[in-house]
Amino acid sequence: MKISTKGRYALRLAIDIAAHESAGPVSLREASGRTGISVKYLEQLASVMAKNGILTSTRGAHGGYHLADKPQTYTAGDILRVSEGSTAPVACLDDDFGICPRRSECETIEFWEGLERAIDDYMDSVTLADLLPVT
Repeated sequence: MKISTKGRYALRLAIDIAAHESAGPVSLREASGRTGISVKYLEQLASVMAKNGILTSTRGAHGGYHLADKPQTYTAGDILRVSEGSTAPVACLDDDFGICPRRSECETIEFWEGLERAIDDYMDSVTLADLLPVT
């Protein structure tokens, strides 16, 4: 499994919003200036995260985004699954793949399942609160 730019940037955006939302909704222009990610790219990421209930938006001159819940509620795994889709290390474990016809005779399936569990367990053990910069 390789995390794409989309996943890395989505995590950076979520961390930025968590770190700055105490001053009010975070505009994507402000987030862009701090993260170095284009506003256009952030719009795409924020839209996906809002559709999945991680972010909420406020319209208007002083509008922007904020987390739908507290930073300790969301894990890195939550953000990466929303932005990346599957985090399975091999295609045969991806939900979109279906059940592999060789699964019952596959010598490596237990290894891949164990790797997937280890990845998921780690991603789900780290919250946005854990990733916030120390002030």
